[in-house]
Amino acid sequence: MAPITTIRNLGPAMAAQFARADIHDADTVRELGADAAYARLLAAGHRAHFMAFTALVLGLQGRGFRDLDPSEKPPLRARFDAIKDAAGPSDPATDVDAALAEIGVLPRKA
Repeated sequence: MAPITTIRNLGPAMAAQFARADIHDADTVRELGADAAYARLLAAGHRAHFMAFTALVLGLQGRGFRDLDPSEKPPLRARFDAIKDAAGPSDPATDVDAALAEIGVLPRKA
C-alpha cells in the first residue's frame, strides 16, 4: 500500500488529516474518490478549505496544484460547497471565528 504522500500535491500534513479520518493509504483515497475522501476528512474534524480540496482533486488526476484552469474553478467550487454543506456546521476553530459568529458575519452553530 502506497502512502498518501505518493498522491501528487499531498504532503505529510494532509496524510495526518487522512489518518485522523482512518484513511491510511493512497489506494483507499483513490477508491473513495476526491469527494467522498474529502467528506471523510470533514467528518473527522478537518476544517473545510477549498485549496486543500483542489489539491486533492488535481492530485488524483496526476496534475499539479497550479494546473487548474480558471474555467474549472466554478464547478469545482460547487462540488466543494456541496460537500461542505452536507457535512454541516463545525465548531468555531478560533476566538476570531467565535466573535464573527457572535456578530453575525459567520453562521452560528445550531
